[in-house]
Amino acid sequence: MSESILIIEDDISIAEIERDYLEIKGFNVEIENDGIRGMNKAMEGKYSLILLDVMLPNMDGFNICRKLREELDIPIIMVTAKKEDIDKIRGLGLGADDYVVKPFSPGELVARVEANIGAYRRIKGSSTNVKPEITIGTLRINQRSHRVFVNNKEIFLKNREYELLLFLVTNADMVFSKEALYEKIWGYDALGDIATVAVHINRLREKIEEDSANPRYIETVWGAGYRFRV
Repeated sequence: MSESILIIEDDISIAEIERDYLEIKGFNVEIENDGIRGMNKAMEGKYSLILLDVMLPNMDGFNICRKLREELDIPIIMVTAKKEDIDKIRGLGLGADDYVVKPFSPGELVARVEANIGAYRRIKGSSTNVKPEITIGTLRINQRSHRVFVNNKEIFLKNREYELLLFLVTNADMVFSKEALYEKIWGYDALGDIATVAVHINRLREKIEEDSANPRYIETVWGAGYRFRV
């Protein structure tokens, strides 16, 4: 059964180009050009990924992303014509897994979609034949349920946050550059902005560290990258 993708985009010409290239790759694609209607359609829960434009009539992409993330854990890719980092950070902070900036090549878009769906499958399929729990200090990760606890209190991580944390924990004391983490977790290189890694690291610190400004677990190795300390 092929994956279904919802494109929420008010520029029909762009949406149709996106649809055509994704359909060539075997995806089932639907288009919605209104923010509220797009959100309601996404909430039906039948899609594997949402391509979400930022500028939409009746409800912007940021508000849609926030509402979708309250109900759905599927990948969301934000599509924006703005290049400012604040817009990228805002979208990622609201729960988007990735973003692309217009104008983008159809090949880049397809690569992003395939990589995000692939990463989602890895997370959902990683609960068998693994060590049930990993405990380091006050941090506990249940790999079968994908639940994370700090001081026995559950914290809620988005898909990329969970995958990034698990990768760092299972490779503790090793230093990884932003580029290496981007390629490992997002599944491709040279296509995106490695600032995405820093945003996710900061959000992880806010959730698992007692003091995110002086992290106990996720250490910045200046000039080299990050490592998880045990």
